[in-house]
Amino acid sequence: MSLQIYLSGKLVPQEQATVSVFDHGLLYGDGVFEGIRVYGGKVFLEKQHIDRLYESALSIRLQIPETPEQMTQAVRDTVAANNITDGYVRLVVTRGAGTLGIDPARTANPQTIIIADSISLYPQELYDNGLALVTASTIRNHSAALSPRIKSLNYLNNIMAKIEGTDAGTVEALMLNHKGEVAECTGDNIFIVKDGVLKTPPPEAGILEGITRNAVMGLAREAGIEVQEAALVRHDIFVADECFLTGTAAEVIAAVSLDGRTIGTGRPGPVTQNLLVRFRELTQT
Repeated sequence: MSLQIYLSGKLVPQEQATVSVFDHGLLYGDGVFEGIRVYGGKVFLEKQHIDRLYESALSIRLQIPETPEQMTQAVRDTVAANNITDGYVRLVVTRGAGTLGIDPARTANPQTIIIADSISLYPQELYDNGLALVTASTIRNHSAALSPRIKSLNYLNNIMAKIEGTDAGTVEALMLNHKGEVAECTGDNIFIVKDGVLKTPPPEAGILEGITRNAVMGLAREAGIEVQEAALVRHDIFVADECFLTGTAAEVIAAVSLDGRTIGTGRPGPVTQNLLVRFRELTQT
């Protein structure tokens, strides 16, 4: 069955959803995107994702053609057109077609693309048993060069680290920042639990402030768990009682080893399991 793709103002069959080979999103990764989950036919944490899209665009001086209200409706219409009950939305805005040069002033007609489809999740066995991590040698982009808080189309930094994880036989890899501190994984934020306190790297560590990350921090506080945004190093993960990752696709998933060293008991811990249950309850509200 052909998907219906939202392309700059209208829904078209996926075979007709094309952009110019001169689009600067393709040529230079010049654009922004969001990945959003759909649960029970409802776009999850919709406002937070739309707000972050526009903040990313503002940061790179990209004018999105649609208003936030129009974009919100376009996302909903695309989900409905594809009969998505539980799935995933990829929302992309490119700089538009231009010349063979990086000057954005030579581009025109930014393109908005919305894809709503099913999603491939981590297998259940990883939620039951936890996943292994390796530390990538590829460090996170320096925040003084380009803020990692911008969810841009240029994901090569994460991709190179992901390749290292794949080569090592893991589904995720840990990325450090230029100071050797823990930043995040290639597609997920990271948390540890130590002596009952939940800790995660702060934005200044060079992370993308995940929508799921922020939701889980709120759920933890509601549960009476102390939450700290604090600089972490690998030692903190090695000696943690628990470790887990959060992300749009991952939700909440335990990490039970790093670089071959067992974290905690080597099994998903009680805080991780508690927060996963709370998060999945949140997705159904």
